[in-house]
Amino acid sequence: MTGPPARWWRDHPLTGNALFAAALVLMEVAFTLLTPREFWPSRLPLGLAWSVLCATPVALRRVAPWPAVGLAVATLAIPAFLDQAPASQSLTFVVLTYTMAAHRPARPAAVAAVLLWVPVVVANVLAPVESGLQVGPAYLVLNNLLTALLSYAVGRAVQARRVTTEALRERARVAEENQRSLAEQAVADERRRIARELHDVVAHHVSVMGVLATGARRVLRRDPGTADEALATIEDTSRVTLREMRRLLDVLRTDAEPAADLTPQPGLAGIEALVEQVREAGLPVTLHVEGDPGQVEEGVSLTSYRIVQEALTNALKHAGVATAQVRVAVDGGYLTVEVEDTGRGPTPGPDRIGHGLVGMRERVALYGGTLRTGARPGGGFRVSARIPVEPAGTVPA
Repeated sequence: MTGPPARWWRDHPLTGNALFAAALVLMEVAFTLLTPREFWPSRLPLGLAWSVLCATPVALRRVAPWPAVGLAVATLAIPAFLDQAPASQSLTFVVLTYTMAAHRPARPAAVAAVLLWVPVVVANVLAPVESGLQVGPAYLVLNNLLTALLSYAVGRAVQARRVTTEALRERARVAEENQRSLAEQAVADERRRIARELHDVVAHHVSVMGVLATGARRVLRRDPGTADEALATIEDTSRVTLREMRRLLDVLRTDAEPAADLTPQPGLAGIEALVEQVREAGLPVTLHVEGDPGQVEEGVSLTSYRIVQEALTNALKHAGVATAQVRVAVDGGYLTVEVEDTGRGPTPGPDRIGHGLVGMRERVALYGGTLRTGARPGGGFRVSARIPVEPAGTVPA
């Protein structure tokens, strides 16, 4: 049972089980009224009162299980006064046996079953209740033992299922936490990688400014025009460097990082060579360039290259027999990078966390852009990034 009724039953165990006990008594009343009058108790009101007493342990089964077992055994003395066993008494023994088996460990559950049913067997052997059915004590003992075993077995089966369900929920929770940790680790690793690459870009700009400053100082007196051009270049380069430094500080971590790779980082100019490599690997790719990519900053250029590289790599892995198209456009203050393929796209799986897409998203977000990925209408996969391109002379706020 699930939903609001189950929550109410868990939050109000005494009230819920009292209603259950009342239902058992009502069942006995209905059964008594439907039987011929010769089978009714000789004193009907007293019999109904005893029926309520026999059902009382059911109301206590969750809040006080062991006292409920003791009270149920005590009700075995009722037939000595009534000359008839209430039907609610038998149902109470079945319910208590099931409850202890379903909600207690194996040993306490077995002890409870023995405490409940051994007195029943003894009473059936020594003082069997007279009824209209001509059956011997052996039949009564066998019937009670089978009832006890069935109640106990059903309760243990429910207990085993509950334990299995809880174990599966715990495994799902741990797997979800591991998945989240892996995703967070992938983001952190990618951001550190971006920081190292931005370090290379900043170091390159600073080196350029140093060389230009040295050259400007040497020609300042004999060629002021050339020196002025060098100083203007230093001015523009310093603004770009400041922007890259701000982005570097956004992603930089305190962890110790390995030495930065001094190999020049690729950019928009390297996309053509990258496309050629992918063609040689077996994926037909076309490249379209619109606008003037030469005015794009190195950090944005590097980000664009990485997006194309990751998208084409995924196409090689997952697209199958397909073609791809790369579009790079600079227009209206934005750089747009789109990579589309006509293949089947990546197959989703529970262990696939999409590290490549995480890296793309982190890079694009670093420059205030947007990234969209997903299936294309008609089949295939599409990666689209739109990054704002700041004017070369803009001073960062």
